[in-house]
Amino acid sequence: MCAESTAVFVIIVNFRTPTLTMSTLNAVLASDLSTSTRLSITVVDNSSNDASGALIEEAFPSVRLIRSDVNLGFAGGNNLALREILAETETDAKPDSVFVLLLNSDLIVEPTTLERCLTFMRYHPTAGVVGPQVRLPDGELDLACRRGFPTPARAFWKLTGLSRVFPSTSRFTGYNLTHLPIDETIEIDSGTGAFMLVRLSAVRDVGLLDDDFFMYGEDLDWAYRIKQRGWKVWYIAEATVMHLKGATTRRQSSLMIVEFYRAMWLFYRKHQSRQHGFLLDSVVLGGIVLRGLIAYGANALRPSADRRVS
Repeated sequence: MCAESTAVFVIIVNFRTPTLTMSTLNAVLASDLSTSTRLSITVVDNSSNDASGALIEEAFPSVRLIRSDVNLGFAGGNNLALREILAETETDAKPDSVFVLLLNSDLIVEPTTLERCLTFMRYHPTAGVVGPQVRLPDGELDLACRRGFPTPARAFWKLTGLSRVFPSTSRFTGYNLTHLPIDETIEIDSGTGAFMLVRLSAVRDVGLLDDDFFMYGEDLDWAYRIKQRGWKVWYIAEATVMHLKGATTRRQSSLMIVEFYRAMWLFYRKHQSRQHGFLLDSVVLGGIVLRGLIAYGANALRPSADRRVS
């Protein structure tokens, strides 16, 4: 099984972060991979309107560069590359040994990370998605790397802050799973689109990312649809990356706050609204709007250098 040829299609969406993107490219290309593993890397320049495309093209001539005339967001940008990959692999007879890796441009990928994720996939044929342990620059865990799907109850515990007050109580931590050991590989509902290794068979099953999500929520939605088709999603504790979180979005932090809370409503409306009545829908929408306004106002009061998305 381990000797079987493996193909990995890496996608990085760039928006005015050429230095970060090139650092991520160098890290991926330096990965310690099995000799049977082949990498194919695509960078989607999301209408940066700067020198990003030219710099990346010159420094990495082997990398496929797709230039978008419009900023399509994270989902739309990745979909440009995914369409080409699906067309290129349409006749592939072994899609279970072909993978798509979504990467943020602000990741530092450890040399062994990708191979450890691939090894797990090879031995777990029902795994449709895996993601590593994601650390922030201060050493803390990026909580988005292992999540339960948001429900009204889980959203309430998170938005009211009770999940932070009681981080070891499973009743309150169903979204960010802080009650579970960090160093334990576990099945989860969703990881983060910052590093999302997806089996091509699963992509064929569910189709593209939903580009109604401009940024945020598209990874949760994709994982939800993948799990609905019977695939499993895993958090791989022994594989690690560092996420320089916010580096790709700080320039548009106000817009990103709007998108963050809009994505909450999109996910709820798409996957959960039909299970509830108008009253709960109204409460959920009101709560999201209120929390979004609070976040927007708090962010506006910060010094510009400290503004962030969430």
